[in-house]
Amino acid sequence: MCMLDTLLLNKARVFALDDLERIFHEKDKLQGEINVLEMRLAENDAKMKVAAQEKIRVELLEAQLEKLRNELAQRGATERSVFDLYESQNNFFNKEAPLLQNNTLLQNSSVHSLSEELSLLRSENMSLKNDIEALREELSNVKNTDERVAILVKQHSLMKSSLQDLESKLIASEEDVSKLSSLKVECKDLWEKVDTLQALLDKATKRADQAILVLQQNQDLRKKVDKLEESLEEAVVYKLSSEKLQQYNELMQQKMKLLEEHLQRSDEEIHSYVRLYQDSVQEFQDTLKSLKEESNKRALDEPIDDMPWEFWSHLLLIIDGWLLEKKISTDDAKLLREMVWKRDGRICEAYMESREKNEREAVSRFLKLTSSPKSSGLSIIHIAAEMAPVAKVGGLGDVVTGLCKALQKRGHLVEIVLPKYDCMQYDRIHNLRVLDVVVESYFDGKLYKNKIWVGTVEGLPVYFIEPQHPEKFFWRGQFYGEHDDFRRFSFFSRAALELLLQSGKKPDIIHCHDWQTAFVAPLYWDLYAPKGLNSARICFTCHNFEYQGTAPASELASCGLDVHQLNRPDRMQDNSAHDRVNPVKGAVVFSNIVTTVSPTYAQEVRTAEGGKGLHSTLSFHSKKFVGILNGIDTDAWNPATDTSLKVQYNVNDLQGKTENKIALRKFLGLSNADVRQPMVGCITRLVPQKGVHLIRHAIYRTLELGGQFVLLGSSPVAHIQREFEGIANHFESHHHIRLILKYDESLSHSIFAASDIFIIPSIFEPCGLTQMIAMRYGSIPIVRKTGGLNDSVFDVDDDTVPPQFRNGFTFSTPDEHGVNSALDRAFNYYRNNTEVWQQLVQKDMNMDFSWELSTSQYEELYLKSVARARVAANRAQGL
Repeated sequence: MCMLDTLLLNKARVFALDDLERIFHEKDKLQGEINVLEMRLAENDAKMKVAAQEKIRVELLEAQLEKLRNELAQRGATERSVFDLYESQNNFFNKEAPLLQNNTLLQNSSVHSLSEELSLLRSENMSLKNDIEALREELSNVKNTDERVAILVKQHSLMKSSLQDLESKLIASEEDVSKLSSLKVECKDLWEKVDTLQALLDKATKRADQAILVLQQNQDLRKKVDKLEESLEEAVVYKLSSEKLQQYNELMQQKMKLLEEHLQRSDEEIHSYVRLYQDSVQEFQDTLKSLKEESNKRALDEPIDDMPWEFWSHLLLIIDGWLLEKKISTDDAKLLREMVWKRDGRICEAYMESREKNEREAVSRFLKLTSSPKSSGLSIIHIAAEMAPVAKVGGLGDVVTGLCKALQKRGHLVEIVLPKYDCMQYDRIHNLRVLDVVVESYFDGKLYKNKIWVGTVEGLPVYFIEPQHPEKFFWRGQFYGEHDDFRRFSFFSRAALELLLQSGKKPDIIHCHDWQTAFVAPLYWDLYAPKGLNSARICFTCHNFEYQGTAPASELASCGLDVHQLNRPDRMQDNSAHDRVNPVKGAVVFSNIVTTVSPTYAQEVRTAEGGKGLHSTLSFHSKKFVGILNGIDTDAWNPATDTSLKVQYNVNDLQGKTENKIALRKFLGLSNADVRQPMVGCITRLVPQKGVHLIRHAIYRTLELGGQFVLLGSSPVAHIQREFEGIANHFESHHHIRLILKYDESLSHSIFAASDIFIIPSIFEPCGLTQMIAMRYGSIPIVRKTGGLNDSVFDVDDDTVPPQFRNGFTFSTPDEHGVNSALDRAFNYYRNNTEVWQQLVQKDMNMDFSWELSTSQYEELYLKSVARARVAANRAQGL
C-alpha cells in the first residue's frame, strides 16, 4: 500500500511540475501579447490626435471655402452689370453714330479699360474654380479620414476587450501559480510522510522476518515434543507387553517345530507339482508356436493395408523391369503382378528379405513364391500427354492423376504411360530409373529405339518413354505448341502400345485422352490386336472438342496406319476437309467407350455450334458416348493440409482464410487497409474460350465496385498476351489490381485461399476444375451457365434449385451486362449479408467434389464393356 501511495505521489509531483511549466509558458506568452496590444494602443492614440488636428484644419478650410463662395457670387453680379452697360453703350453708339463721332476717342478709351477689367475678372474666376476643386479634393480626403478614424475606434475597443481577457487570464494563471505553490508544500509534506512510511515498512518487515524465524523454531520444537510423546507412549506399551511377548515366543518356538516337520513332509509334494507345471509349460509353448505359425500364414494370405500405394507401384515397376530385361518369364511376371495387385503379404515379405541381396538373389527369392487367388479388380492403363504435377498444362493433368488415384483406391491395378519431357518436374518423381532394355517402335518406315524409364508419381506407377529419334520429339522445352505435334504424339502413341506388347501386359482397359493419344484406338485395333495385345477395351476421353489435331492425311502413314483405309467418312476423315484426317474422330469411331467431362457438355457437342464439326459423328455413336463430371483430388486441394498456404484452415475455423488474404496482399503489394474489402480471383489460360473480353471487363468492374482483382495465367495467343501485358503494366503499382501473366502452381493455391469470389466467365467450358477448387477453399464462384460450370454451380437466387445445392452466382449471356449482374449481386451479398455469406462459404467448403462419384461411373462403364467383351469371346469360342 505504501509503495502504491509513493507511486501516486510521484505521478502527482510530475504532473504538478508539468502544469507549472505550462502555466509559466502561458504567462510569458500572455505578457508578450499585452506588450503588443499596448504598443498598438499607443499608435491608435497618436493616430487619433492627428485625426483631430486634421478635423480642425478641415473646419477652417470649410470656413474659407464658404467665404470664397460669397465673394465669387458678388463678383459675378458685378461682372453681369458691366456687361449690360457695355451692351447698351454699343447699341447707343450704333444708333447714334453720326452724333457721337466727335466723342470717338473718349469712348474708345473707356471701352478699353472695361475690357481689361473684364479679362482680369475672368482670370480671377478661373483661379477661384481651381481653388474650389482643390477644396473639394481636400474635403473628400477629410471624409476618408473620418472613416479611418471610425475603424481605428472600433479596433481600439476590440483591443481593450482583448486586453481585459488577457488580464483575466493573467489573474487566473496567478491563482494557478498560488495553487501550485500550495501543491508544492503538500507534495513536500507527502514526501516526508512517504519517507516515514517507508521507514515504518522496513521496521515492520524486519519484525515480520523475526516473527517467521521464531514461528519456525516453535514448529521445530513442537515436532520434537510430539516425537518425545510418541516415544514415551511406545515405551509404556512396550513395558506393558514385554511379559506377554515372552510367553508368545515360547508358543512360537513350539509352532516352529511343528512347521518344520510339516514342511519336510510337503517338500515331496511340491517337487511333484513342479514336475507337473514344467510339463504344462512345455505343452503351452508348443501350442503357442503352432498358433503363431498359423497367424503368420494367415497374415501372408491376407492383403496388407498399412503399406503406401507408392510401395506397391514401385514393386510393380521392379517386376515389369525384370520382364522387359528378360530376367523373368511372361507367366512369372503375370503371377507376380497379380500378387502385387492383391497386395499379397508374401510378396511384401520377399521384397523385405531381398533388399540387402543382389538382383539375381532377389529374382530367385521372388520366383519361389506360389500362385495366389486372382484379384477381382481390373488392369487399367492410361496413356496420356499430361499428368499432374510432373507434366501439367491444364485440367487434363489433374484429371489423369485424380482419376487414377481414385481407381487405385477402389482395388484396381492402375498404370500410366507418359512421354519423357525434358521440362517435367523431375523432383516430383520418386525412384526414377532407366530400365536395362530398349523398346523399338516403327516410324517413317524405320524402327527407332526408345529408352524406358520408371518411377512413381503420387503413389502411381508411371512409365516414361524417351524416343531415340533424331528430331528429339520431347526435348523441346515445352509440352505442346510445336509445328510437328502430330508427328510427335503419333510416334508416342505407337511406342506406348509397343511397350505394352513387349512387356507382356494383358490390360482390361486402355484409356487414352485427347487428340494427342487418340491415335491409340486405331493403332490398337488395326496393328496390335492382331499381334496378341487383344485383351483390352479402349476408352477415349475428349476433354475439349475445340482441339482435334487435324493434319494432312499423308502424315498418318508415318506411324504405320493405312491412309487409304482410314481416310474415309466413316473412319478418320475430317468432316470439314476430305484431304485431312482427324485423330479425335478416329478415337470416337474406334473406341469401345467415349466420354467427355460433363453431362451438359456432352449435350452441347452434339449440336452444330458446340461439336466443332464432329456433332454428326458423336450423334451417330451416341450409344457409347456419355458425359461424366470430373472431380478434384481432395488430398492435393485441401486447405487444412495445404503446405503452400501461409496458414491452414478448415470449414470450422475460417480465420486462416483472412490471414492468407492479408499474406497474399503483402506478397503482391496490394492494399491491406480494409480486411473486409472483397478480393476477386481468376486463374485461367487466356484464350478466347475462357472469355478474355469478359475477364478484362471484370477487372475494371471490380475496381468500380471497390474490390480487388488478382489474375494468374498466360496466353499462347500473341495479341492476347500483349493486350494483358499492357493492362498489367497499367496497374503495375496499383493498390487493388494485380496481373501475374504466367503459371505458378504454388501461387495458385494462395490465390484460391485468399479470394472471396472467383470468376470463370467462359464462352464454353467442357468441365472446369477451377470452380470446384475455389469452393473447396471457400471462394464463391461466379460462372457462365455452360458445360461443366452449369453442372456444378447453381445460383443462390434460383428458386427452382433446392437450397442445399445453391452455391454461387451465374449468368447466361456472354456479355458485359451478364458479368455486371453477377458481380453486383455477389458484392451486395458480401457487404450487406455477412451472415448469409458466411453460411454460403461453409456450404461450399462442405460440398463433395471428390472423384468418388465420377470414379464409380467410370468403373461401371469399364466393367460393362469388359463383361460384353467376355460374353462375345465366349460366344465366338462356342461357335
